Amino acid sequence: MGLSERIDNAVMQAVATGQGGVAPRQLAEALRYATTPGGARIRPTILTSVAMACGDDRPQITDAAAAALELIHCASLVHDDLPCFDDAETRRGKPSVHRAYGQPLAVLAGDSLIVLAFEVLARVAHLDAGRSARLVLTLAQRTGMPNGICAGQGWESEPQVDLRAYHRSKTGALFVAATQMGAIAAGQEPDDWEELGARIGEAFQVADDLRDALYDSDTLGKPAGQDDLHRRPNAVSELGVEGAIKRLTDILSGAIASIPSCPGEAALAQMVRMQAERLIPVITPVAK
Repeated sequence: MGLSERIDNAVMQAVATGQGGVAPRQLAEALRYATTPGGARIRPTILTSVAMACGDDRPQITDAAAAALELIHCASLVHDDLPCFDDAETRRGKPSVHRAYGQPLAVLAGDSLIVLAFEVLARVAHLDAGRSARLVLTLAQRTGMPNGICAGQGWESEPQVDLRAYHRSKTGALFVAATQMGAIAAGQEPDDWEELGARIGEAFQVADDLRDALYDSDTLGKPAGQDDLHRRPNAVSELGVEGAIKRLTDILSGAIASIPSCPGEAALAQMVRMQAERLIPVITPVAK
C-alpha cells in the first residue's frame, strides 16, 4: 500500500466512525463531503513520513495520528469558509460545506470533525497510553489557544498584527503538529522536530499568500484575493512579490537543513525537497 492510499484509508475509517449508529443523514454526509477529495493531504503525509523515518514501530498509532491531524485541518477549512470569516463559495473546486449543506450543518460538521479527531487518538490508547496522551496534548496545543490555529484566526481581529506570530499560529501550528506527532507516534521525543514543522509551515503560508495575490479563483479552486478583501496581513503586502519569493526559497532551504538525525533522514529530506518543488515552480513563472 502506498503512502497516499494509507493516509486516505485512515481518514475514511475515521470518518466512518463518525457516521456510525443512527446518525443524522445530512450531517453524516457533510463529514465525508468536508474530507473529500483529500487534496495533497500534506500534513498527514509529513506526519507519516516523519514516523517512518523514526522507525514507525506502531503503524496503527501513526495512522490514527495522521487521520486526527487531517480531520482538524478539514474542520478548520469548513469554519474558515463560513460567512463570518471568509464567506467562501468554493473549496477544492466544489461548493464549500456551508454552500452545499447550509450554515448550521457546516458549523456542526466542523465541530464534529474536531471532536472526532480526539476520539480517533483515544481509540489507540490501548496500544500505548503514553503515546496516545502525548498525541492528544500536542494536537490540542496546536489547535486551540494560545498558539494554535484558533489563535491564528483570532489574530485577524487584532488592530495590529505580528506577521510571523500570525503565520506561526494560522498555518505553522498544524505543520509543527505534523512533525512532532510523527515523532511521538514512533516513540521519539518531539522537541527536536519543532523547527522542521515551523519552517515548512511558514513556507506554505508564504506560498499561499503568493497564490492568493497572483492566481484567479479557477486556478486555486477557491476564492482568490481574500487577503486584500479582508485586509489580512500577508507576505506579499509586507515584502512584495519578489521579496516573498526570496523568503519562500530561504525558508525551504532551512527546512531541509533542520531535519534531525534519524534512520530515515535521507528519505525524509527527499520528501521535503519534493514538496518544495511543488511550491516554487508554481509561483516563480507567474511572478516574473
